[in-house]
Amino acid sequence: MTLYTQTSGSGPDLVLIHGWGLHGGVWDVLVPLLEASFRVTRVDLPGHGRSAWRGAASLDDMSAAVLSVVPESATWLGWSMGSLIAARAALTAPARIDRLVLLAGTPCFVRRPGWQPAMLPALLDTFATELQRDYVKTLNRFLSLQVRSSDHAAVVLRTLREKLLAHGPPVPAALSAGLEILRRTDLRDRFPQISCPTLFLMGERDTLVPVSAGEQAAQRMPDARVQVIEGAGHAPFMAQPQQVADILREFPGTAQQARAGVRHG
Repeated sequence: MTLYTQTSGSGPDLVLIHGWGLHGGVWDVLVPLLEASFRVTRVDLPGHGRSAWRGAASLDDMSAAVLSVVPESATWLGWSMGSLIAARAALTAPARIDRLVLLAGTPCFVRRPGWQPAMLPALLDTFATELQRDYVKTLNRFLSLQVRSSDHAAVVLRTLREKLLAHGPPVPAALSAGLEILRRTDLRDRFPQISCPTLFLMGERDTLVPVSAGEQAAQRMPDARVQVIEGAGHAPFMAQPQQVADILREFPGTAQQARAGVRHG
């Protein structure tokens, strides 16, 4: 499967993976702030943006498709559903992932016994039902939830909605597959096997993936830390793009110090 990618900038490779229902254009605000420090590769997931849908329905399918089109060695940043894809890649192809950034990331998006910092299963069930009736309305409702209670909510929501259909609508089957990934995936028991330096970058006011999800997940991992963007919701890179860019530039140095036994934060 060939996915659409867009590469710009120079420096160490950085792969950006978007979330459910969107595409690589969602990074338009952040990428110009990174191009002087990284060679940035954005990927449109199957059935999103400018990538065709060929029935790649599982998390493993999505991860394999991304691995096939990005640099052999890179830092991977996955946002929301993209965090699951990035984490899966780190488990299946650890030699390919230098460092991992999970932006509004979690090993499990749905509440389960022993795991409460997540969405209620009924919410995703409702989205799945509504998706069959009016997927554009469903997507817009999901975008509204991403900014709820956050600073700059109106500006971030407007930007997300502008990006949503910029390269055509996502394929409905791809949206359904993504919801199934969000609903069924539980990587909690696998996260301790992710050995590369990992950063959970969380929005302080994220109501979909609360800060405690990142904190609890990081405790399971051998080399992970958490950083919180104050006032941000589920899309911190839109609310505070400069702060996110600065954190990404600093993360490699922090990871190298961690390997030498010096831990910060």
